[in-house]
Order: sequence, then structure tokens, then C-alpha cells
Amino acid sequence: MNETETTKSISPWWWIPTLYFAEGVPYFVVNNISVMMFTKMGVPNGDMSFFTTLLYFPWFLKGIWSPIVDVVKTKRWWIVAMQILMTAMMVLLTVTLPKPDAAMVAAGQTPISMFTVTLVLFIIAAFASATHDIAADGYYMLAHSPGSQAAFIGVRSVFYRVASVFGQGVLVLIAGVIETKTGNIPVSWHITMGVSAAIFAMITLYHTFKLPYSPDDVPRRGSASGTLSDNMRELVNTFKTFVKKPGVLLAIAFMLLYRLPEGFLIKLCQPFLVHSVEEGGLGLPTELVGTVYGVFGVIALLLGGILGGIYSSRVGLKKSLWVMAACMTLPCLTFVYLAIAQPSNVVIITIALCIEQFGYGFGFTAYMLYMMYFSEGEFKTSHYAICTAFMALSMMLPGFVAGYIQEAIGYVNFFWMVMACCFATLIVTYFVDKKIDPEYGRK
Repeated sequence: MNETETTKSISPWWWIPTLYFAEGVPYFVVNNISVMMFTKMGVPNGDMSFFTTLLYFPWFLKGIWSPIVDVVKTKRWWIVAMQILMTAMMVLLTVTLPKPDAAMVAAGQTPISMFTVTLVLFIIAAFASATHDIAADGYYMLAHSPGSQAAFIGVRSVFYRVASVFGQGVLVLIAGVIETKTGNIPVSWHITMGVSAAIFAMITLYHTFKLPYSPDDVPRRGSASGTLSDNMRELVNTFKTFVKKPGVLLAIAFMLLYRLPEGFLIKLCQPFLVHSVEEGGLGLPTELVGTVYGVFGVIALLLGGILGGIYSSRVGLKKSLWVMAACMTLPCLTFVYLAIAQPSNVVIITIALCIEQFGYGFGFTAYMLYMMYFSEGEFKTSHYAICTAFMALSMMLPGFVAGYIQEAIGYVNFFWMVMACCFATLIVTYFVDKKIDPEYGRK
């Protein structure tokens, strides 16, 4: 191994931005692009919501096979191998994407069975992406010193969010522009997936030859807990200690219900924006959704998260919890307004979306802080990983039924139902607030 190939001689600036951009892109392609693509292809909301929620399972379950990444090969090997696999899936998605006819798309009755191959490829990409997350985060901790890790934590977060803007904004914008010019929705998504594949292939090629090797990046074989069976026993022990923590049932209830309104809202937001006024939506062009929701909305989300972090660090989790719970719930009213008024003014729509996304970003800070608070103790890292699994489940459970409920009651009533779900957030906040250390989270 040449010295030039080691992390000691290569600045983290050469690999952290690209690594975390590569971590984010497939996640947003699988979980966000799929929603918009199926909606524009005419798949009914119920089937769209249910099957795209299934795609989230690998991120919910990834803790189960994470020990395999520890004991088989190196983290660098897993990163490159998973990127190659994800590139292949994006290429296959590009060439196998179905082309429903215009009448079927316009009627909104495209059967999800037409996309069986597409869903299988998305699932494989999802498992590869979740595995890549495990390897990338492990590699990050091994490839440079703790001081350097702390210095670059903001950089990795920024470039993951850049991937969010790319996935939810740029790619949707590309699809919209092509749709407008050609009038052909399937072709617009073929080209968009092709663009995704080409960009990800370039990142994969770069990492294959330029991602540095770390002397510490070795399989854990031979260590005290280095075998797969030892890791699995450690995993079982982690779950046992988690369920024995004081107040675990209340904590699980909080993790499942605090985001309940957002769990319903997130699956139907983009369909609502693009569905016609006659269907109860706003009838926005695809490219406009890419700009309004995928760019301005994400910026508002990031700003809310940043300000939420600053506020909570000054007053602590306990004092910020109710303010953040209010910010998590009240902005959902913007969708009630949009569904009733159905405004055509893009500025009004953008402001409403930004208010909701800012509130979500600000309120989500309390959720993350609470997971850290509950994870405190001997098994902090492992217990936090379990908490993130419940976080994923909190999004999945509403997602399975959100589309079917909307189809049954319409957009206006659906968003009123989302507002009713805010009571669940407030109830679990009330009980959790009594258990939190007033000093936790304060600088």
C-alpha cells in the first residue's frame, strides 16, 4: 500500500463530501423519487403509499445484519461494493421502467403490478444503500482521528443534505422539464433515472480508485468479540438491556407517536402538489414541485433544524420540548389551508410549504435529543441504534395506510385527520416532559 493511498496523507475534504453525498442520493431516490415517479405514472395513492413504504424496511432492519459488515471484509470494500451494486440497480431501473399509456396515466389507474420489476430493483437498491450507510459511518469513525471526526461532522451533514436537494429537487426538476418539452411522462422518468445512474457511476468510479485505505479498517476477526456469533450475541444482549431500561414503554410510545402527523403527511405531500385541482390537489407542474418542495422546502427544513439545535442547546431539552412539539404540529394547518383554498399563487404555496418544513425541522430536534437522552448509559451507541429503528417504524406504520385513507376521504378530510393526529404528539409530550432532566441538552 502506498503512503499516498492512506487516510493519513489524504485530506478528509477529498472523500467526506463525496462519501456522504453518495450515502444520501440512493436513499432519496428510493424513498422520494419513487413516490413522485409512481404518482406521475398514474399509480393510485393507496398502492403508491403502501409499496413505497415497504421500500423503507432495509433502513429499519439494518441493525440486524450490521455485524456482518464488521466481520466480513473491510468497510472500504463494503462501500465500493455497495456503490457498484447501486449503480447497477439504477442502470437496470433506467432500462426496465414501464411505459404506461397516456390514457392510463391520466385516469390515475395504472396498476402497481406493472412496476413489479421496478419495485424489486428498488428493494435491492434499498438493501445496498442501508448496508452502505453502515459501512460509511463505520469507515468515518476509523479513517481519521476523533478530533478530525468532530471537525467534519458538520461537513458530512451538509453534503448529505446536498444529496437531499439533488434527490428531491434537481432530479424532480429534470423530470419536469423533460415532461414539459416532450409531453411524455414515462420518458421523462427514464431520462431522470439515467441521469441518476450516470452521476452515481462517476462517484463510484472515483471512490473505487481514490477512497483512501485506513490502517485501522480491518475485519474484526480475532478480536474479543470478533466472530459473527459473538456479534449476534452482543446484539441480543443489547436488545435485552434496552427493554429493561426504566420507562422504556413510554419512550417507545414517544418515538412512535411524536411524528405521527408527519408520518401521514410525508407520503401524500408530493401527490397533493401534482394532482389536479379536480382531484383535490394543486395541479403544480413537476418541475415547479422540484423547485418549491425539493429546494425551498429543504432549505426551510435545514434552517429549522439549525435554529432548533441552537435553541435547545441554550435552554435544554425539557424547556424546549413543548415549543418544539407545537412547531411539529401547528404548521400542519398549512396543508388544511392549501387543500381548502387550492391557491394558484406560487409564492403563497411556497410560503406555506416552507412554514411546514421549517416547523418540522425545528420540532424534529427535540425528537433527536430525546433519543440521545434515553440512550444514555453503558450501551449508548447500540441503544441509540435501536431508537433509530423505532424512528423508522414511526414513519412506516402511517405510510402503509396513508394513501388508502386519502383515497377514501379526500385531501381536505385527510389533512384534517392529520391535524387530529397532533393530539397524539401532545399527549406523549405531556408524559415524557415529566421524566426529563431539566439540565439535559444545555451547554
